[in-house]
Amino acid sequence: MAVVSESTFVGRRHEVAAARKALARARLLTLTGTGGVGKSRLALKVAATLRGAFRDGVEVVQLSSLAAGELLAPTVAAALGLRDGDSDPMALLEDHLAGRRMLLVLDNCEHLLEACARFAARVLREAPRLRLLITSRQRLGVYGEHVLPVPSLPVPDPGLPPHVIARHDAVRLFADRAADASPGFRLTRENAADVAMLARRLDGLPLAIELAAARLRTVPLDRLARELDERLQAVTSPATLPPRQRTLRATMEWSYRLCSAGEQRLWARLSMFPAGAGLETAEAVCAGGEVDGCEVLDLAAGLVDKSILIGEQAEGCVRYRMLDTIRAYGCERLAGDEERDLRERYLGHHRDLVARNRIHETVPDQLERYRLLRRELPNLRAAIETCLGGPGPPAVGLEMTASLWSFWLLSGSATEGRYWLERGLERVTAPDRGRATALWVYSMLALRQGDPAAAAPRLEECGALVRREGFADVLPYAVRTSGVAAFSTGEPGRGLALLEESLALHRAAGDLDGVAFNLYYLAAYGASQSPGRAAECGEEMLALCEEHGAPVTRSYAQLVLGIVLWNLGDLQRAEELVGEAAEFTRDIDDKWCLTQCVEVLAWAAGAHGDHGRAARLLGAAHALWQSVDASPFRLSYHAPWHERCVARARRALGVRAYQAAFREGARLGLDPRPLAGSGRPGAHHASGRV
Repeated sequence: MAVVSESTFVGRRHEVAAARKALARARLLTLTGTGGVGKSRLALKVAATLRGAFRDGVEVVQLSSLAAGELLAPTVAAALGLRDGDSDPMALLEDHLAGRRMLLVLDNCEHLLEACARFAARVLREAPRLRLLITSRQRLGVYGEHVLPVPSLPVPDPGLPPHVIARHDAVRLFADRAADASPGFRLTRENAADVAMLARRLDGLPLAIELAAARLRTVPLDRLARELDERLQAVTSPATLPPRQRTLRATMEWSYRLCSAGEQRLWARLSMFPAGAGLETAEAVCAGGEVDGCEVLDLAAGLVDKSILIGEQAEGCVRYRMLDTIRAYGCERLAGDEERDLRERYLGHHRDLVARNRIHETVPDQLERYRLLRRELPNLRAAIETCLGGPGPPAVGLEMTASLWSFWLLSGSATEGRYWLERGLERVTAPDRGRATALWVYSMLALRQGDPAAAAPRLEECGALVRREGFADVLPYAVRTSGVAAFSTGEPGRGLALLEESLALHRAAGDLDGVAFNLYYLAAYGASQSPGRAAECGEEMLALCEEHGAPVTRSYAQLVLGIVLWNLGDLQRAEELVGEAAEFTRDIDDKWCLTQCVEVLAWAAGAHGDHGRAARLLGAAHALWQSVDASPFRLSYHAPWHERCVARARRALGVRAYQAAFREGARLGLDPRPLAGSGRPGAHHASGRV
């Protein structure tokens, strides 16, 4: 089976020029049009042609799989590389975009119209150099919005000369896709009229043309034209639909009827996956009835050949997905017992996936687990939404959300985690273990975002529930979170005592993963309070990670032990540990850990007397601190050394030179690649700048 990616872009020269011209005048451009007309591809093409015009770049955010408007801001922030350390990701976005000249593309906004309108109005007000390019079936209705309707492709009269027919975009698109389906196909004097007639019959709709062209794998052009004409006349779509939507729907119904029974069922069942699915997942969830598990690969290959599925190679395996319009049609073909059975299998599969891929477990495949969850996030969202807002069991949705706590932290998605937890806690009120777990997880995410006021009542309820019901396995986590909360409220002595109590409980339960995380907090918060004990905890955590080969947790162990050793005066080993952690977290885009690493490397550069490099690293760290919506002053183990490093660099360089170096580093901060290497003398970065 051939594995294909997105096909080439054909035509639309006038629309691309019109969109570029509109964006030169207006700050908000919305591309509108019916499904299947090619809005997304046009937007991507426009964005590609404008990359050089925006100093701070172009970013595309795909929204089709996002079901909740409340998640719009955190989703955009994550796409921009920001990590929401605050409970208001919109404020984080505003700060980040305020001075930037960039183009932000939001693709497929029609199902989030109100949320996108509010987002656009606010972000354009706060970021005067920003341009927004939107695709939607409807306009947003925001002041200053420029709307560019995306028409169907121009179609020629079949009676025109062949060389004139060949110049029309609809014909060019058909010929391009036909050559993919039937190698050797080309537009000729003999077939030009048939192609023109076919394109006209399909109203020039790109998706309809592509579906028809795929049929050339099995039938010749003349037969295709007759077959399509017969089918389009026979299939009746709702009269309330506009003509082009009726044409597209009729074309999809025609394509559906040309599929085998097994292909039809697989099309319908795979439509449940917003992010697509790999072969093993398709076999596990979609098999049954007309879909034999042993035939899923062949059925998927048939749907790829018919342009229903897009097969893409991703991280060593094939993944199948659908265009949104095709997926929406497939969803309509699910009903009754089939839909209920599929939903149960879908939920069970994703519940097991979360349970098998807990990132906080001290195991060698932590990074692979993280990448898997990040890839499956739209599917996980759909599963959780089915439980918390649909017919699924709410307790399963709450369980899945709470089990993802380490993913929410590592991916910088605390706002999203809290969103789902709040909905789940509203639905699941029984005083059981699931609610107790969700309560401490919510509290921890709130504390990460600097929101102890929101954490306090949830944490209090958790503690009372755990002790009343005797949930011994949840108790260590409740105590640990209470210890972190104590530091947030200025009670370091109480915080350390609670962390020690939690550590003892984890040890008694044989909970290695809980022990590792407790050691981290004891080392971090004890770095200045009790450095000797903190060093013991940091060394033990690092040894545990190395013994069990846990790379993600190991980077945090290196960071925290480096900070402790810095406080103890072992600057060389501290720098080596933190430099190695910086390399790893840069590669996996863990900005929370990377930010702290760059901060410590700035201290190291200053200690070596390289104050210019220290200033540049402080500037880079400043940009990174902003990206995670935090600051070194929020963490007690960073603040004093940060102030000392800044003061020394200012004295050594002078205010003007310091500020110039700081600004240079700040420009590099969100692109971590130039920050490779340590701060030791003689260690140079590839860019030579930082």
